[in-house]
Amino acid sequence: MPLAALASKDLETLQAHLGHYRDVTLAALLAVVPTGEPQQYLYQPLKQHLSHMGKGLRPALCIATCQTFGGTEEQALKSAVALEMIHNAFLVHDDVEDNSECRHRRPTMQAEHGVPIAVNVGDAMNALSLRLVRENIPLLGHSLTQRIYEEFEHLMLKSLEGQALELGWVRDNRCDVSEADYLQLILHKTCWYSFMHPCRIGGLIAAQDTLDLDRFNKFGYFMGAAFQIQDDVLNLVGDAQRYGKEIGGDIWEGKRTLMLVHLFKHSTPSELEVLQGFMGKPRTERSADEVSWVIQQMQDYGSIDYAIAVANQFAQAALDEFSIAYGDTPDSEAKSFIPKLIHYMISRSQ
Repeated sequence: MPLAALASKDLETLQAHLGHYRDVTLAALLAVVPTGEPQQYLYQPLKQHLSHMGKGLRPALCIATCQTFGGTEEQALKSAVALEMIHNAFLVHDDVEDNSECRHRRPTMQAEHGVPIAVNVGDAMNALSLRLVRENIPLLGHSLTQRIYEEFEHLMLKSLEGQALELGWVRDNRCDVSEADYLQLILHKTCWYSFMHPCRIGGLIAAQDTLDLDRFNKFGYFMGAAFQIQDDVLNLVGDAQRYGKEIGGDIWEGKRTLMLVHLFKHSTPSELEVLQGFMGKPRTERSADEVSWVIQQMQDYGSIDYAIAVANQFAQAALDEFSIAYGDTPDSEAKSFIPKLIHYMISRSQ
C-alpha cells in the first residue's frame, strides 16, 4: 500500500476503530484509580490528567495486534491500559524535566499543581501500571503474565535510557549530535515503548508466547521513527489549537531534533557560533526573537523539509515491513486498521 492520504471512507473507519480503542482504554484507566484518600493531592489530579488522554495509539496498536493474531480485546486490555498508564507517567515526568507549561491545550501537571505533586502523581501512575500488569493473572495465567512483565521492564528501561540521552545532550549543550545519534535516541525513547512493545505484547498474548516477537521490531522502529520526526515537525509548524502543545517548545527546551541536527550540519561557522550560544542558555534566558531566528534558519536551510521527507521514508518503510510482520495472518478489520494508522499518523496536523 503506497503512502498517501486516506480516502474519506478509510479515514472514517480508522477514526471509528481508534475511537473505540480509546474509549475502552479510558474507561479502564479511570476505573483503576483508587477512590480512597488522599484525593485532593494525588488521585484527583491523577484522574483529571488521565481524563484528557490523547488518541490512544499505544493501546490501539496493542489490542489490534492481539486481535490480528487471533486473540481478543479482553485478553489484551489490561496490558494495553498499562501501556497508556506508563505513557502518562512519562508525560508528567517529561513535563517536569522540560519545564513544559502546556499539554493537550491544558496546563501541565507541574504548571497546575507544582513540581513535587507532579512527580508524585507520575510515580503513582507507574505503580498503577504494575497493578494492571499483575491483574492479567486470572485471565492469562502466571507464566504469560510473567512474560508480559518482562516486556514492560524492557520498555521502561529503554525509555529511561533514551530520556537520559536527551537530558544529557541539553545539559552539556551537545552540538555535535549526528543523525545516527538522533535515530538511536528515538529508538530508545519513542520506538520501543510506543510502537515496538505494544506490537510485541499484543502478539505475545494472542499467540500464548509461541511467536518470535522480534518479527515486530523493524516495523515498530520504522513506525516510531516516522511518528517522532513528524511530531518534532509539528512542534515547529503545527496548528497551535490542534497540536495541543507549545509551538516551538522543543527549541525553547533545547531538544536535539532531526531539524536541529540538520541545521548544526549546514550552518556557517558564524551562524553555528550564534546557535551554540543560544542552545547553551537556560530556557528562562532565551527570547522569542531568538526562537524565531532558529526556526527561520531551519526553514532557510531546508531542515524542516528534510525532516518531513525522512518521516515519509520511515512511514513507507513501516508499510513495507507490515507485510512481513503481519503477512501470515488472515484478513480482518483489526489487521486493516494498522496500516491505515500509519497513513493517518504521518498525515496528521496535530
